[in-house]
Amino acid sequence: MIYVLLADGFEEIEAIEPIDIMRRAGLMVTTAGVNGQLVKGAHGVTVKADILIEGVIKTDMELLMLPGGPGHVSLDENENVQELIDYANENDLYIAAICASPSIIGRKGLLKGKKATCFPGYEQYLIGATYVPDKAVIDGKIITARGAGAASDFGFLIVETLRKKSDAKELKENMQY
Repeated sequence: MIYVLLADGFEEIEAIEPIDIMRRAGLMVTTAGVNGQLVKGAHGVTVKADILIEGVIKTDMELLMLPGGPGHVSLDENENVQELIDYANENDLYIAAICASPSIIGRKGLLKGKKATCFPGYEQYLIGATYVPDKAVIDGKIITARGAGAASDFGFLIVETLRKKSDAKELKENMQY
């Protein structure tokens, strides 16, 4: 299961576009509301999360995804989010973060010795990482992406990682990407 954590102020494109891409690829994706089930995005779009964060089943988790936007602060300050990140890391599961959210895992030291990217201005929080300006990058079990303009690349990289490169290529063609 892929869990996408949604907090008020999340960047809509960075969450919804990858969710759509992953679901089109047949991946099981569940959204989890951090501050409640109705979550208001950075640009006023309110979505209803599938579950509350307390409903995340850690043992079913394959990948944990953190969207960016102003909501990344709420993710960073939430104890349940921190516990899920720690669990994913300790159990060698994938962690995917886009925009400002790579700073969350960077400050935890999870990017040491890895290539990573983020929204410009957050590079200083990628502690121990080698910053690369790519739209989306994977190194080990960490997937990072720059921002809203990289949301599709981020989603396709997740599909490529959890499925096959050919699955992502076929999906790109079907979506006219």
